[in-house]
Amino acid sequence: MRKVSPMRALFLPVIALVCPQALSAQERAPDQQAMTMEMQQQQQQHSPQQHSPSIGAPASPQAAPATLPSPAEETKLPNLDDRQHWPSPTADDANYSYLLVDLLELRESKNPGVVRWDMFGWYGGDTKRVWIKTEGAQSIRRTQGSEQEAQLLYGQLITPFFDFQAGVRYAHRSGPGPNRSRGYAVLGLQGLAPYRYELEPSLFLSNKGQVSARITATYDLLLRQRLILQPRLELNVAAQSDREFEMGSGLTSTELGARIRYEIRREFAPYVGVSWSQLYGGTRRLAREDGENSSVLSVVAGVRMWF
Repeated sequence: MRKVSPMRALFLPVIALVCPQALSAQERAPDQQAMTMEMQQQQQQHSPQQHSPSIGAPASPQAAPATLPSPAEETKLPNLDDRQHWPSPTADDANYSYLLVDLLELRESKNPGVVRWDMFGWYGGDTKRVWIKTEGAQSIRRTQGSEQEAQLLYGQLITPFFDFQAGVRYAHRSGPGPNRSRGYAVLGLQGLAPYRYELEPSLFLSNKGQVSARITATYDLLLRQRLILQPRLELNVAAQSDREFEMGSGLTSTELGARIRYEIRREFAPYVGVSWSQLYGGTRRLAREDGENSSVLSVVAGVRMWF
């Protein structure tokens, strides 16, 4: 190896920076060796650490990379494992009851002193219920010309606002002549139509094969928070005439009324109003033969309640 003078060794770093070509191969060798050793040390530091197996021992396989947990496992809580004693999410299987006395009134007209009622109630859950209905008119001065009916129905919710109903109906009529009774099978709907009309259409099949139908519609018009006007329409039709019940075929009768009530409480509201009843076709003819009026205008006063 060529010996380097002390003066040249002092200026070697400067010469290497300014003009590296001026250095001889022997002078550049120590620097190259140092750079090579430094690069090898850096590679060893950044490479994964490997342990050399001992002599005679089998080489251990490389460990498999750990798998990431699924989103369901990340959100799983230990208190969700045992659901045996959990309560029901919602108590939607409870039964309730409701009774509405829609009409309970005294009518004054050509036939004075008539009590008129129309009420219904149900018991059950949100979708399945047992319904009871009753309506009629009873004279407080004479027994002739009075009529009453009752219905027992099973109801199934078929849309958010309508129940389908099926069951039986019993009707009774007093005079003129002997008292008459009749049984019917019933199919109907009841619910809230668009624009908040309360509708109750029903189809009846009597035990003697006569088919008839009825539809009742009401609407509550709020004049004030507690003052409400309720128009009411009831329409009856029959496919066959029924002389025993003084009913002709076709359109038999209509009842149109308007009642204004004041809700002292939401559950209790006295009212006054008017009601006009009209008979048609064969029904009007049969009523005149028996000495009854075919058109009656009444002044009414009563109370509406619900429980």
